[in-house]
Amino acid sequence: MNTDEIMKELTRGAVDIVSREELAKKLASGKKLRVKLGVDPTSRDLHLGHSVVLSKLRQFQDLGHTAVLIIGDFTAQVGDPSGRDSTRPVIDHETVAANAKTYTEQAYKVLDPDKTEIRFNGEWLKPFIGDPAKGVSDFINTAKSVTVSRLLEREDFKNRMKAETPVSLLEILYPVFQGYDSVAVKADIELGGQDQIFNLLMGRDLQKLNAQEPQVVMTMPLLIGTDGEKKMSKSYGNYVALNDHPNDMFGKMMSVSDALMYSYYELLTSEDLAAVKAEHPMEAKKKLAGLITAKYHGPEQATAARAHFEQVFSRKELPENMEVFRAEKPGKLSYLMVSAGLAKGMNEARRLIEQGAVRLDGEKVGEDIVFEPKNCVLQVGRRQFRKIER
Repeated sequence: MNTDEIMKELTRGAVDIVSREELAKKLASGKKLRVKLGVDPTSRDLHLGHSVVLSKLRQFQDLGHTAVLIIGDFTAQVGDPSGRDSTRPVIDHETVAANAKTYTEQAYKVLDPDKTEIRFNGEWLKPFIGDPAKGVSDFINTAKSVTVSRLLEREDFKNRMKAETPVSLLEILYPVFQGYDSVAVKADIELGGQDQIFNLLMGRDLQKLNAQEPQVVMTMPLLIGTDGEKKMSKSYGNYVALNDHPNDMFGKMMSVSDALMYSYYELLTSEDLAAVKAEHPMEAKKKLAGLITAKYHGPEQATAARAHFEQVFSRKELPENMEVFRAEKPGKLSYLMVSAGLAKGMNEARRLIEQGAVRLDGEKVGEDIVFEPKNCVLQVGRRQFRKIER
């Protein structure tokens, strides 16, 4: 492909590009570019929202460029304020380290490992603020070049100050830390979600201050979660994790609205949207669920997940293979749910019962009854089943 064709392919779906002229120039140079993406391991799972930007990074890899995936083991403890209306909870080092271990494996579901450089920003940010010989000097030189007024330009902070919601000094410094990542890895291009535009532009500013050619910034749309309202996030409970079981992944995709389904097609697949809209919505949704499940688990698992969904939900049949749990003595239904692994705790179990999400042999249970051991099927929600035996 020539540069124009490559530009068209790479910029498809992008929201912000700063700037197109610089991107075209970098691509035409023939240089093997360093394309950066940073992710903070604030949870154990990457989800489909992350995959939008990861897929764009993979496009650069397929053209021969190097993906620089930065795991924000340092910045995760600071907390990215992007898109937040309150301060993020502080995450301890041990939790961040445990989460970070899972990220590389999950990212390789999308990226080519042979063309990926994994870096942890604690490598340069811990000395950046803690090494008397060098780090503090670098931090002072960087900090004195970034004005408070510049940092307070971001919309998140403006809205929170207007609402008299506290903004911590640490949050104000977050864009400086993320921006310095670009200096440390000498990024040519940085990708991110559209809510990251301020942080990414800070990277350009700091590269200029450090006599580097500024990176091109490219942002992608935020994927709306399965609730159809907020961006996909584990903290909102509206996510589809890349590590979800095939049946769960397929089922979650089938739960989205028709309008959201078409947005998912556009952001998560290369399917012709006009052709998709010509199909019956239910069949189009099953096709989408199959495409996504196959991408992360393979075609055989996707076919089995569709069969499971149709058996359990379309035809209202029970799944063929249910985990067996033996109930040996009478007790509260909520206790049985927790013991059988269908709820994380008694409070959650009682809440599910109150919401009408629990059935015994297909009959909805409206209160936390005393369960007398018997052979039956216990169902929680639409996808969780246990065969109870006494």
